Amino acid sequence: MKTFQLNTEIWLPAPLEDVFEFFSDARNLEILTPSWLKFEVLTPEPIEMKPGTLIDYRLKLRGLPIRWQSKITEWDPPHRFVDEQQKGPYQRWHHTHTFAEADGGTVVGDIVDYAVPGGALVNKLFVKQDVEKIFAYRHQKLLEIFSANGDPQDAFLNAARA
Repeated sequence: MKTFQLNTEIWLPAPLEDVFEFFSDARNLEILTPSWLKFEVLTPEPIEMKPGTLIDYRLKLRGLPIRWQSKITEWDPPHRFVDEQQKGPYQRWHHTHTFAEADGGTVVGDIVDYAVPGGALVNKLFVKQDVEKIFAYRHQKLLEIFSANGDPQDAFLNAARA
């Protein structure tokens, strides 16, 4: 199985604890996902983030309804966590989230190792550009959330209304 990798980093002007707390709420993934995916968390609240937690989602990918289930396989607050697809559109999806203090803010890192049915051709024609668009959107939303008036809560409320 051919795997691909996406590596991204973004610096946010907010304390590590605030940024990690935001990511600790699985519902916030709805805010960080573009509306064209019609993404919805299905797992009832409260979702306790810890190794072994399963989270179910529904989305539409190129108009097709998809169910996705991820499992939290590592949980190391406030520095790192890993989620892995258990069911969904990928042959493999292993997403490492990292958080580090830097220059008075927080660097959020994402390393995604993934594999798709159809391999390199399908990745090149469809998947890679979609994954890159999703993470570009995510970065834009994170900047909105953590940059408004220097208050992450105000920015979060503004982003939720947008």
